[in-house]
Amino acid sequence: MGKIIAITNQKGGVGKTTSSINIAASLAATKRSVLLIDLDPQGNASSGCGIDKDEIEYHVLDVLLGEKSARECMVNAEQAGFYILPTNSDLAAAEAHLLNEENKENRLKQAISELKNDFDYVFIDCPPSLSILTVNALVAADSVMIPMQCEYYALEGLKALLSTIEQITEHVNPKLTIEGLLRTMYDPRNRLAVEVSNQLHEHFGDKVYRTAIPRNVRLAEAPSYGMPALMYDRLSRGAKAYLALAGEMIRRQESE
Repeated sequence: MGKIIAITNQKGGVGKTTSSINIAASLAATKRSVLLIDLDPQGNASSGCGIDKDEIEYHVLDVLLGEKSARECMVNAEQAGFYILPTNSDLAAAEAHLLNEENKENRLKQAISELKNDFDYVFIDCPPSLSILTVNALVAADSVMIPMQCEYYALEGLKALLSTIEQITEHVNPKLTIEGLLRTMYDPRNRLAVEVSNQLHEHFGDKVYRTAIPRNVRLAEAPSYGMPALMYDRLSRGAKAYLALAGEMIRRQESE
């Protein structure tokens, strides 16, 4: 049975979508079967996998509204190496569509339950806000991965996110756990980054991944070519870091 991991941070610009795409691609490169669900109305995970989000026939909103099954809507992102449940800007209307619906926070969980046995990993790329979409992701997920920059404001955002996760655990999804904290855009020459990193290790221990993702031009360039960094430049520092992270995740899961 696969593991469903929500990749989220209420603070934008922390490398959430970059991490979603590149973790999925790196695990797929190790022969794991992977599904990425793009739950962000910006649709950057979809376009970053080479999917033309304006041309897709069915997408996540159709799934949330119960008009199509997840299996009908997912697409094989061949050059990325995994399947994706794509989205586009239509998803921004989800809040209004679901406002008066019953059981609205469980829509995604119900929709992807049939897929859990088909994949080793299911990742959910969440929007950078606490909306009904993020709540759906946290209710559907087994665990949460939190990408974050090592800077002062990131710690404040982390505190708010942990509070949200605690509320979801208490009221809706008691099995939800922290998968791990991922340091992104990390520069060990930056004293503040090192200090914040040390604080994370102090408070969260081995929940902080040993692998840190460096600032890397290739990581920033790859989405404009519609492919993960591993396919764009497999020798880049960014691609190597995400491959190392994939290895770390596999070892963690095998030791559980």
